[in-house]
Amino acid sequence: MNPTFLPFAKPTIDEATIAAVGEVLRSGWITSGPKVQAFEALLSEYLGGRTVRTFNSGTCTMEIALRIAGVGSGDEVITTPISWVATANVILEVGATPVFADIDPVTRNIDLDKLEAAITPRTKAIIPVYLSGLPVDMDRLYAIAAKHKLRVVEDAAQALGSSWNGKRIGSFGDLVSFSFQANKNITTTEGGCLVVNHADEARLAEKYRLQGVTRSGFDGLEVDVLGGKFNMTDVAAAVGLGQMAHIEAVTTKRRALAQHYFANFGSDFEARYGAQLPVADFENSNWHMYQLVLPERLPRAVFMEKMMEKQIGIGYHYPPIHLLKLYRERGFREGMFPVAERVGRQIVSLPMFHVMNESDVERAVDAVKSVLSQ
Repeated sequence: MNPTFLPFAKPTIDEATIAAVGEVLRSGWITSGPKVQAFEALLSEYLGGRTVRTFNSGTCTMEIALRIAGVGSGDEVITTPISWVATANVILEVGATPVFADIDPVTRNIDLDKLEAAITPRTKAIIPVYLSGLPVDMDRLYAIAAKHKLRVVEDAAQALGSSWNGKRIGSFGDLVSFSFQANKNITTTEGGCLVVNHADEARLAEKYRLQGVTRSGFDGLEVDVLGGKFNMTDVAAAVGLGQMAHIEAVTTKRRALAQHYFANFGSDFEARYGAQLPVADFENSNWHMYQLVLPERLPRAVFMEKMMEKQIGIGYHYPPIHLLKLYRERGFREGMFPVAERVGRQIVSLPMFHVMNESDVERAVDAVKSVLSQ
């Protein structure tokens, strides 16, 4: 009998959340309304009382954060080449110039030494990315930002539930963007939120998410900035409220699954098979993904095909942004960021989701070892 297919990611929506969505649909109020307000309040509470505004994607939150920070034409924004392309696209969207700094070969996050070396008089902001939910050195990051008077837009898309020295990511810092896309630890099907610093930034975020509109009285309406259509619906917020009820359990379970991965790979895995395991961080990372970097001798596509033959789902996150056509046309080329290019060529994401069990992890590990042994 063929084994059941094990996907690399799978959302878990409980019956209470499904019922809550039904209540919203029956209520007659399905766009932004009381559920959005309740979701924002719950996120704010979770993040230590900071002001939070929700949106229909995690991409637009970064674009809006850059606009709030005053980033535009003539400015440079430094980020990592290993991220979903949205991280760099939003820099182009506001008219600024993306600047990449290579990644650390161990954490696979942006190398803060190379980030600081890339700062010029035109640099206005930096966008660190917390790959798989693992933060960068937050103390060093903000020391660099303060030294050079830069704004920080944290691409914490994968990091809800992650922490730094006991403080939740998003509960401190500058502008912090989270994603609730379908494969994230907490989902609203699609959506995101932005953590801002004060009421003026919150009002500006509200304008940018809905056509720049400010309402007053019964019929007062004014537009003084160019906004878009980025609001979250009450349907999505109802899903988010249901998901947030389980965030601590989700984070705890993912950390336990990651520990079981390490235990089953064993201490000799890297030396024996030539693949690189992730950083074994069980305090700060929320373990959004469990990723390997394959040995150069094995093309990733071949590995993925053989894993799929064994009914194990595999993803890869991410190809180097600077080698995509849109960025090659802007002068980026191979050899500029060698660590990112190697990792981006060989990185794979193994199954990791809340309803997995230890036997699923063991299946995945056995399959990896079998393929790497061929």
